[in-house]
Amino acid sequence: MQSIATTPRSDVDIFSEDVMAAPYPVFQQLRDAGPVVHLDRFGVYAVPRYQQARDVLADWESFSSADIAFNNDFNEYMSDFSILRSDPPLHDAMRNTLAAKLARRALREQEPAISRRAKDIVGRLVEQGSFDAVTDLARRFPVEIVGDLIGLPEDGREDLLRMVDANFNCFGPDNERTRASLPRRAELADYMRVSVTRENLAEGSMGRAVYEAADAGAIPAQAAPWLVMAYVTAGMDTTVHALGHAVWLMAEHPDQWELLRTDRSLVPPAFREVLRYESPVQAFGRTVRTDWTVEEDVTLPAGTKLAVLFGSANRDERRWPDPERFDVTRDNIGHLAFGYGLHGCAGQALARIEGEAILNALLDNVTRIEADAPVRHFNNVLRGLESLPVTVFTD
Repeated sequence: MQSIATTPRSDVDIFSEDVMAAPYPVFQQLRDAGPVVHLDRFGVYAVPRYQQARDVLADWESFSSADIAFNNDFNEYMSDFSILRSDPPLHDAMRNTLAAKLARRALREQEPAISRRAKDIVGRLVEQGSFDAVTDLARRFPVEIVGDLIGLPEDGREDLLRMVDANFNCFGPDNERTRASLPRRAELADYMRVSVTRENLAEGSMGRAVYEAADAGAIPAQAAPWLVMAYVTAGMDTTVHALGHAVWLMAEHPDQWELLRTDRSLVPPAFREVLRYESPVQAFGRTVRTDWTVEEDVTLPAGTKLAVLFGSANRDERRWPDPERFDVTRDNIGHLAFGYGLHGCAGQALARIEGEAILNALLDNVTRIEADAPVRHFNNVLRGLESLPVTVFTD
């Protein structure tokens, strides 16, 4: 058995802007080094390959999500009622409450309205000819959809993306980006205290249903506001980044856009391919609960901190043929962009509906997309774009 002291090590800073701007060569190096690689700067073991990442995500009993962040401050700050870090039976109760409204079958009646809204916003932008696919489209659409479904007051929605982005930054290590974002926790807490209350959420909304579940004893009363915010984080920032990347990738790969124009049945796998190719969530933490033997030659002891690299796993050549190729016809159902297992993203069905609605709305109007160089948005655990000027053609 290989000693933990002789496992592969790396001094790379996966949270630096240089790496975030072009992470995939670094991820390749980590995958080549081994199934787990010690990141010396952070004292955690990266899990860069698909199979091990999936195994960790699938086994909540062996790999705890209680310390999902890469700094102790935020781990201690997060509520025990956060669905991200809770275990069954509390997690099951909260998850079931979310699934009652967020499962694909539950959202089916919302799909026509989401599709109409996508057609409306895309139609107006196409009339302009040129627009910013991030600021004018990707940041507007999910905020409107999620805000209305949850029943959030109109006032204050414009600040949500900034607050949630800062919240995701807090999952990072003790770096400058995290330190700048930690004080902003108070803004999100104030928003929850003022806006995410029973009386401020619209009648018949998903948010109000959470409080009704608490009334019925399905979840603890203290969990209700945290669960409403889980709706927000599950369906907003990650979807924003996925939509921005979707437009960019279709501009970069006109042959793939032409395939979609020829065959609309490729829209669902095309959006999944966007998620695989540019995973909105790049990394989350886990802690080994019991000694973990990896491929029979490395054993990590209980208490070891892990960095599960979603973005690397989704480019692992052991799982994906020619993974650096963007291919809308790929069999990509097994991607890990939404996580996997117990803590898989509760809002993934809504994100898929939104992504497919935007792609279909663009296909209704646009024959070709041209994009200027994208401006990268830097967040400790998310991958997205800050700006993407595009010109669309309808001839």
